[in-house]
Amino acid sequence: MVSQVHLGHIFHIAGSPAVGDAADALADLPDGALIIGESGRIVFCGPRSDIPAEHRAGEVFDHRPGFLLPGFVDTHIHFPQTFAGDAYGGGQLLEWLELCMYPAESRYADPEFALSAATEFCARRIAAGTTAAMVFGSAFPHAQDALFTETRRRGLRIVAGRGIQTTGADAAAPLITTEDDAIRLTSEEIDKWHAADTGDVDTALLHVAVVPRFSLAVTRTTLKNLGDLYDSVRERGVYFHSHLNENNRPGTGEVDATKQAYDVATYLDTYDGKFLPGSAVGGKSMLGKRTILAHCVHCQDDELRRMAETGTSVAHCPVSQQFLGSGTMPWKRTLASGVTVAAGTDYGGGDEWLIPQVLSAAFKVHISEPGEQGVSMHPAEMLFTGTLAGARALDMENRFGNFDVGKEADFIVVEPARVPALESTLAYGVRSDDPVLARDQTLFALLMGIREPAITEVYVRGRRVDVV
Repeated sequence: MVSQVHLGHIFHIAGSPAVGDAADALADLPDGALIIGESGRIVFCGPRSDIPAEHRAGEVFDHRPGFLLPGFVDTHIHFPQTFAGDAYGGGQLLEWLELCMYPAESRYADPEFALSAATEFCARRIAAGTTAAMVFGSAFPHAQDALFTETRRRGLRIVAGRGIQTTGADAAAPLITTEDDAIRLTSEEIDKWHAADTGDVDTALLHVAVVPRFSLAVTRTTLKNLGDLYDSVRERGVYFHSHLNENNRPGTGEVDATKQAYDVATYLDTYDGKFLPGSAVGGKSMLGKRTILAHCVHCQDDELRRMAETGTSVAHCPVSQQFLGSGTMPWKRTLASGVTVAAGTDYGGGDEWLIPQVLSAAFKVHISEPGEQGVSMHPAEMLFTGTLAGARALDMENRFGNFDVGKEADFIVVEPARVPALESTLAYGVRSDDPVLARDQTLFALLMGIREPAITEVYVRGRRVDVV
């Protein structure tokens, strides 16, 4: 492939900052050029006027007056809920699972249905500009095969694992396996699909995670066996993914139910090998730099400290938290702990595929937190959370997440003209005389106003991927 020269208004978070330093790291190139080498890596990102002579003969893709942004990273989304968004009738989390989600996920037992879902899932990801995702997978191996096969065909990045359940309500019966099968099927998925596209975890687009649904869906035996399994595959770059502290309804919610069922001090203990009564150690920890826990709305300080200590990350899903009445993850307190917080749609607990809509929800809920906890997120923090923070949570920040030279070229093209309201806001919205504030106002309007029709092109490793 000859070098590609992509022209447009570029925004990205350069370098490797903390979220609090994102504003200082915000790169804004109104007349920018992003140049992709034959390897699919970035060889230049800067003003169009500064294109190096050796790249001026490259193939030019002129996206002006459109924007170039890093591809969005979704750190929590449910494949077996592809057709289950906006499911009504279940109440909050536990009731919603039993009445809506378990029946929806059980339909993936049909291989043809699972194949159609995999096709739709990948198409919706591309339409939303999501180039990398941590995916909660189906309980059925044939459905996972369909997901990985279709993802590989499209050329997207994915970390996914079959949803593991060994206990649960009657409605979940089709999804539940024996203890032995839980480990066997997970091991087989790792062997079959982890880095299957290249054979090297450092270059692969396909990765596998160990994914128990949550602690209430498994037993102490499952947690012990999964800990042993995960300990044996950590060095192969396998991931761990689950839910944590999502619903705190007193007495009958997920948090209290978990602590009561396991007789532990904290919910996090169950993933940290401390799942015996009194939080006694019963197995190996599954926390670490390739572990992402979704929601974390109601974490205790000790839990946040332990997550930061182990490098465990948070998938922040404010759209889902609003949809299921789960509350608001405290932004300032969670970040102060030192954990990485990245964006997740949680589709279909959330009803949005689009990471900018998650960022929009985050802005709205966190500015509304009470008293001194309320914060107006800087637009650079929003962009960071939806891009570079996701790459960091996936332990692949060295590969993608921004436009630093040498990284693999994952990016999207945004054409505001495809969404008239966005085009008008960018053209006629009030802009400060202060150029820095005016820059921030433009980025904020862009992130808040992006809708799927405005995302016209999606690239992974410099290769355009298409919806069909």
